[in-house]
Amino acid sequence: MVFITDFNEGDMISNVYLCKNKQTGTTKSGKTYYNLELVDKTGSIAGKVWELSNAIGHFESKNFIKVDGQVTSFNNELQLNIKKIRIADEGEYSEADYMPCTKKDIEQMYKDLMALVESLDKDYYKVLLKKFFAEDPAFVKEFKNHSAAKSIHHGYIGGLLEHSLAVAKMCDYYTTYYPVLNRDLLITAALLHDIGKVYEISKFPENDYTDAGQLLGHIVMGTMMIRDKINTIDNFPAKAANELEHCILAHHGELEYGSPKKPALIEALALSMADNTDAKIQTFIQELDAAKDNNGWLGFNRALQSNIRKTSDN
Repeated sequence: MVFITDFNEGDMISNVYLCKNKQTGTTKSGKTYYNLELVDKTGSIAGKVWELSNAIGHFESKNFIKVDGQVTSFNNELQLNIKKIRIADEGEYSEADYMPCTKKDIEQMYKDLMALVESLDKDYYKVLLKKFFAEDPAFVKEFKNHSAAKSIHHGYIGGLLEHSLAVAKMCDYYTTYYPVLNRDLLITAALLHDIGKVYEISKFPENDYTDAGQLLGHIVMGTMMIRDKINTIDNFPAKAANELEHCILAHHGELEYGSPKKPALIEALALSMADNTDAKIQTFIQELDAAKDNNGWLGFNRALQSNIRKTSDN
């Protein structure tokens, strides 16, 4: 198996990859071509089929396909120019090679999450969190194995858990430095801020936006999920419920970033900062990992809005 992360310009490739997406286009001269997104557990690459000859067999999105082609570079991005395609036979591939996964221990992260739940003082927050993370096995399974994004950051199995835990731990530190922060509210909001993503984004190998995800988005869906659970808890304080829901609704920080509300509570502001910090740093880490031994400038990254490179060793 030659993984996508190991591709170099000029490499000749003959291997099986998951076709995540297939689009048909037409050149200015009227020729039909295919634009593919090929993926494995290490990443993705654009695949181009310029000549639709007999060597290009029938296939669709979500098929495992055997491709033959050459790695080229266009606008400083690697792509695969493909000459042959066929649907892969059983036994030619292992699905585990095509599902990107967190490098961290999922079960240990979950234990760390539950330790944060147990550390809270207010029982009603504990009861709410346990309704998700202890009493709903179907949700727990999805949460542990879900990605946090289609792409950009934490777009892999276990990514949602990894991101949520990182944000919660960051928020926990904030509370030690800024005692004004309500720790119980902030930790609860941090652990729940992205739960809507279990319905916004489909499972692997698709890992794409669902219909509900496109129409509602994870912020609204997550808020609805929280309200549904709160309605099953006797005497959950109304003000606490409103403040928690506000933190979820405002966690992207700005209206143009998808938040229905801007932070009006200091805990909502802290959550939005922690969320943005972990997302941006993980995005940077993924770009550095993909660069391998390239110590030069890596080009402009749209998510980071900057031309980036590795830090020097001195």
